[in-house]
Amino acid sequence: RGRAQQTIMNRKIVIAAVGCGYWGPNLIRNFHSLSDCEVKWVCDRDSKRLAHMIILYPSVATTKEVERIVEDEEVDAVVVATPVHLHYDLAKKSLEAGKHTFVEKPMTQTSEQSNELVMIAARKKLTLMVGHTFIYSAPVRRIKEIILDGDIGEVQYIGSRRLNLGLFQKDINVAWDLAPHDISIILYLLGRAPVSVNCQGKAHIHKGIEDVTNMSLNFENGGFATIQSSWLDPNKVREMIIVGSKRMIVYDDNEPLEKIKIYDKRVETPPHYDTFAEFHYSYHYGDMYAPYIKQVEPLKVECQHFLDCIRTGKTPETSGLDGLRVIQILEASSLSLKTGGGRIEIDRNLGAVVAIA
Repeated sequence: RGRAQQTIMNRKIVIAAVGCGYWGPNLIRNFHSLSDCEVKWVCDRDSKRLAHMIILYPSVATTKEVERIVEDEEVDAVVVATPVHLHYDLAKKSLEAGKHTFVEKPMTQTSEQSNELVMIAARKKLTLMVGHTFIYSAPVRRIKEIILDGDIGEVQYIGSRRLNLGLFQKDINVAWDLAPHDISIILYLLGRAPVSVNCQGKAHIHKGIEDVTNMSLNFENGGFATIQSSWLDPNKVREMIIVGSKRMIVYDDNEPLEKIKIYDKRVETPPHYDTFAEFHYSYHYGDMYAPYIKQVEPLKVECQHFLDCIRTGKTPETSGLDGLRVIQILEASSLSLKTGGGRIEIDRNLGAVVAIA
């Protein structure tokens, strides 16, 4: 990485984007807005999408052939924002060509694929980053600070709901589509991965593709988190509740201003009692306050972080290894769905899952 790394410190980082369908244009827009990089290429199979990109960014070259991008020696990094089934092949081509690589979530279709990408990036000393955008949002970062400061006490459980009507996918179920956001946030807030997963769901629209799921994450120290995902709800819900031993946090991403509300509420049990008549729960109801949070587009922060990691060699906050952990949990959820919601243990040493009898 030595000489190339020294060179890249003194010039703009050249970016190529693969995929400009649903999410790709947002990434292209943000990278194009950053002063320390240049978007040289946009690649997509759809001619109409490419024509639209030319209108928006006349200086950007377009192609339907990803080989033109990976063979271009001027390209430093490739951004992959395609359907999930293409992530692995495209990211592998990029890494093997010596390009730093950004892959949208979910990282790949299997943990074995993710693990291979992590190893290639490590061997070639390249930056591999996964697009878990919410980790770069101001509310999530503030919640992490509050937890680390001990303001809410010990985290007892986390409950998350991500619901809406559509967008229906045909290659992945709703857990793979929506839950990566919640999983990545939960892992970030708790600083550790679960030991097992339970998941139940139902397919109503497309056979074999669940559009409603309920996932439970079980942690080594008794920690617990639940994730409800749906494409079949009338209202858009983006809510996470973090219950601590002292206080509780409600994070509502749909709120325009007060996205975080901290409730001074808790329940306590008496330390000593001799008879049932003496036993009483103590319910504490205090004030609620909403801390001020400066609004910054998380995607712009994420894109800048990718560039900074390329320049410095630092590990991204949403690295390939973080992406692998999320895929392991999603794999476990799929296996649990097939077993009617059975508990599936996650082997944290390998990219595999093992069912608990």
